[in-house]
Amino acid sequence: MTRLTSRHVAGALLCVVLPFAAHAKVSVEEAKRLNDDLTPFGALRAGASDIGIPAWTGGLHVAPPGYGGAGSFEADPFSEQQPLLTIDARNKAGYAEHLSDGVKALLTAYPESFRLPVYPSERSFAAPAEVYANTAKNAVSAELVTGGNGISHAYGGIPFPLPQNGMEAIWNHIARWQGRYFQEVSTTAQVRSNGSYSTFREENQLQSNYYALDKNADTLDNILFRYINKVLPPSRSAGEILLVHETIDQVAMPRLAWNYFPGQRRVRRAPTVAYDNPVDGYVSDDADMFNGAPNRFDWKLVGRQALYVPYNNYRLGQPGIPHATILQKGHINPDLTRWEMHRVWLVEATLKSGERHVYAKRRFYLDEDSWSILMSENYDSHGQLWRVNLAYTKQAYQVPVLTSEAIVYHDLINRDYSALGLRSQEKAPRQFLLTPPADSYWQPANLRRMGVN
Repeated sequence: MTRLTSRHVAGALLCVVLPFAAHAKVSVEEAKRLNDDLTPFGALRAGASDIGIPAWTGGLHVAPPGYGGAGSFEADPFSEQQPLLTIDARNKAGYAEHLSDGVKALLTAYPESFRLPVYPSERSFAAPAEVYANTAKNAVSAELVTGGNGISHAYGGIPFPLPQNGMEAIWNHIARWQGRYFQEVSTTAQVRSNGSYSTFREENQLQSNYYALDKNADTLDNILFRYINKVLPPSRSAGEILLVHETIDQVAMPRLAWNYFPGQRRVRRAPTVAYDNPVDGYVSDDADMFNGAPNRFDWKLVGRQALYVPYNNYRLGQPGIPHATILQKGHINPDLTRWEMHRVWLVEATLKSGERHVYAKRRFYLDEDSWSILMSENYDSHGQLWRVNLAYTKQAYQVPVLTSEAIVYHDLINRDYSALGLRSQEKAPRQFLLTPPADSYWQPANLRRMGVN
């Protein structure tokens, strides 16, 4: 492999700018590229050896030695690798071409401590064969609904593997493969500017109706996924529960959400769980890097870029690592992170005239292999870079699926951050299961019973 110090980018591969189109359906001939020069999800199969990006050869879908099976923390398949280089404030200029503006800002904000340990690039993403097959079908059938605030004629795969505009690309992230059902207990940490922090534990469950094995595009009942969040002891908010029914066509039916408050023993609609409603150091549609209706922004697909991104972060989630070791002043411990050179799609979102949101401009970097947003930048109404969000991902090879080990939301103005999904102090990692609870479990009437348990 060529050393990653090379700064030559294959322009034909990386600078693809596509015009806006009202519909995403492509021809059968175009869709055949998904079995040729493109991966099943629409990424370039070919590598770029001059900058250290390998070809995609199927990804990591077999557990390595050391994995203990279902319910066990993932063993790090790359544990023997050492960093090829470390990028910090002193040498960042030499790598500027492959650094996002947000990463550059973090290097500038924390010049003595923030750094990127860069490892060999591993294109580890893989998904099940049936998800690939559904993606190929979606390529010739999926469409955006009116205004782009939903999708139609799509099921069980990436809706637009050959995207023609930014709206289609962001829907690829929203509807990406995350497994059929997962549950976890994790910790959220809010780290203040002086390095002190507070934490709370929460239980999360997500049932992906869009990927349910017994469904198809005509039987989804306009539900993309169902999600439950429950705050756990010893938090003062213990017992509070949020239930979300995320819709596919958000023009026909906006997101449905309910809260249960144990002190009141009442279930109430939660209409503010959307857009820029503030949540623990970020806003509602920052969750999962971006979620919900995209209707308040104009979306532009800028093109592919080759950047250093957080990838294959197994070390960060190894069991037993104390929170105090992970959480440092300004950012998480860089020695526990792993960065690699990958191609990403850059998507820009600009607030529409007449719409309201705390962010006036946003930039999202979507992994070309999985369509997961790996990094984002959020600007305030004065054009100042405000928040930089990083998703420290890894491949859960036992599923297989790319999933987050932690998501960190940095506030460059207040110099604090929130870290979500910390599981190193839990007895089990995020667990992916084939059979979710019955539909009745995901109904508002069940929240009161859940709150008693």
